[in-house]
Amino acid sequence: MNDRARRLLTVLAGSCACACVLAASPLAASAQAQIAYTPCGDSNNFACGHLTVPLDPSGATAGTITLAMRRHRAPVGEAHSAIIALAGGPGQPALPFAEEFAELLGPIASTRDLIAFDQRGIGLSAPLSCHAFERPDLYHTFGAELEACGDQLGPTRTFYTTADTVADIEAIRQAGGYEKLVLYGTSYGTKVAEQYAQEYPSHVEALVLDSVVPPNGPDPLERSTFAAIPRILRQICAAGACAHLTSSPVADLTRVVARMERGEVRGRVIDGEGNAHTIPLFSGELVGLLLAGDFSSSLRSEFVTTVASAARGDTAPLARLIVDAGSAEGESEDFDSPLYFATTCEEQDFPFSRAATPKARIAQAIAAMKALPASAFAPFTASDAFAISDIPACAYWPYTTPAPVRDEAPLPNVPALIISGADDLRTPTANAREVAAQIPDSHLLVVPYTGHSVLTEEQTSCASDALKALFAATPIKPCAPAPAPASLRPPALAPLRLSLVSPEHGYAGLPGRTLHAVALTLGDYVRQLLFQLSISGSLESLTLPTLRFGGLRAGWLRFAHGKLTLHDYSYVPGVTVSGSSDSEAMSLLIGGQKAAHGSLRRGPHRSLVGTLGGAHVVLTASVLANAIATTAIVGEDARTRSRTGSDRATARSAARRLAELIGGVQP
Repeated sequence: MNDRARRLLTVLAGSCACACVLAASPLAASAQAQIAYTPCGDSNNFACGHLTVPLDPSGATAGTITLAMRRHRAPVGEAHSAIIALAGGPGQPALPFAEEFAELLGPIASTRDLIAFDQRGIGLSAPLSCHAFERPDLYHTFGAELEACGDQLGPTRTFYTTADTVADIEAIRQAGGYEKLVLYGTSYGTKVAEQYAQEYPSHVEALVLDSVVPPNGPDPLERSTFAAIPRILRQICAAGACAHLTSSPVADLTRVVARMERGEVRGRVIDGEGNAHTIPLFSGELVGLLLAGDFSSSLRSEFVTTVASAARGDTAPLARLIVDAGSAEGESEDFDSPLYFATTCEEQDFPFSRAATPKARIAQAIAAMKALPASAFAPFTASDAFAISDIPACAYWPYTTPAPVRDEAPLPNVPALIISGADDLRTPTANAREVAAQIPDSHLLVVPYTGHSVLTEEQTSCASDALKALFAATPIKPCAPAPAPASLRPPALAPLRLSLVSPEHGYAGLPGRTLHAVALTLGDYVRQLLFQLSISGSLESLTLPTLRFGGLRAGWLRFAHGKLTLHDYSYVPGVTVSGSSDSEAMSLLIGGQKAAHGSLRRGPHRSLVGTLGGAHVVLTASVLANAIATTAIVGEDARTRSRTGSDRATARSAARRLAELIGGVQP
């Protein structure tokens, strides 16, 4: 896999005060323990505690692990049940999300304690680490690096599976004195919740499963993901949303992938200094974009448009999108990669023999994939599926245990809300339907226009309303029909030359075309700024960086401290825009070999006034208002942060307002 594709795909896979020490004995011994909680230094809502559990739940191997946890007490009475909030991964700690869990689950926590804990091997719960991952330069391949990591972890690497985490949850239940648990999980957390429910059905009060991984999942070949791609592309283009750019987004993707498989696709990109580079483009990078789109509706919409452009021979928009998305590479700093592979490699049933050599394992897996019909991955190929899978890495894992036995234990028929984003590719709706079919009285809620992690990503209150209804014993309503959000509306194809741009309404000739090109350029600025903010996480974290990126055809743009600066920024070939803008003023110089030259400045009512080619012009298109408002909102966001510090509600408010602007960016 090329380096840019690998960086895109890494988007996939993102101290407490008191301890109560237990002997290294079977799980039953921990049931008598009490967890001593003390106030957390950084939170008034949670108390911090530790629980020491056996390394090996069976007791056959000596050793212990101390789990770090946080508890939010039920505000009413003494709780006899608790909500266990489970993060994704494997490898993602839960404690950093404790406050967010409380915000999401607050309505069901009035008579229940809420507990978040870092699963064994993650965060503050004895995190795994490998010298090999700290010095990757010492290894020629990632497979050799992973093999060295497994060796460095030693024989205890086998005690970090989902089953071990399930045993830890039961230890928490016993030590906390709870009769039953409500299990809330997102992504990999749903698998943990399901396996606990299979193992301890009598102790489960309810299940809330968001973005579902089936109990025996995920499929190492990601077939459900590939099967969902055509459906999700068609959903984006439903109701004529793509009529202005393509008749079939699936056909466009098929055409581009076929060209990439022949090595025929290259794209020209402009870096943040305005320098041009021509790079090869690969189908694996398209898979990475699609998966990254699970967390960005603007990325999903841009994907459809840029692939349509590439299908028609203009690869610059797609090349820029791939490079920009790749700049958000890597998991968060607190994601534990050694734990991810310790869990994934040990418990997934890969299509190879664990007794074989790494080279033989890879050959067996490739043979198994090639034996599947091409339709299993179309319009992509088995090679693309192999590249995004964990097979190339886990083939080098130093196995000492046999392959897992498929768990066919039934799920208990308890109150269950199973939530799926209709646009989710990581955990497609087919997964949710599979699990819902196993719980007769469960409620399956498919939330439109939403990708992965629905409760945190949905743009309406449909899923949160369903959660309240589940525990209020009132009917759960399906999501009300609604038009697609503006951010999911694919923009028009980028013009290949100025002669293809119609004159701005009310004007004619070259000045009219140039004025319209300026409007298109400002629209590109808005989309690029919002996309850069979304992939950097700034809208949520309120840590706005200085953003600098190239134009589509030439030039660069910089946004810092609420001020925008453009230097020969070009979206339409032959037309450049230079100047600056903030929440108070905008002053632009228009140039380029094909353009009517002139200058524009901000006028009354958020208009741009000036001259182009000697003609007096006024630009009052909504796209200008959006460009000015975007600058103002992001600048206001930065000023608010400097006054009050990070605040999630403020960030989400800014995010919503910015997302609403996308609708006016259409030409």
